[in-house]
Amino acid sequence: MKLKKGDNVIIITGKDKGKKGKIVKVFPSDNKVIVEGLNMMKRSQRPRRTNEKGSIKNVEMPIHASNVKKAV
Repeated sequence: MKLKKGDNVIIITGKDKGKKGKIVKVFPSDNKVIVEGLNMMKRSQRPRRTNEKGSIKNVEMPIHASNVKKAV
């Protein structure tokens, strides 16, 4: 994989097509990357204590490396 952590990339396919971001984490075995602020999904957070409420958090999900290219 030619991408590494800290590279600036452009999403070339999918719902975030055309957006730019910075790579936060790389998964070379799965050929996927996590781009800062892109490919967001909602994940539910269970309450940890009895009096605490659960919540919904936005989390960055991995995107396949073939769907991004390095920004020039």
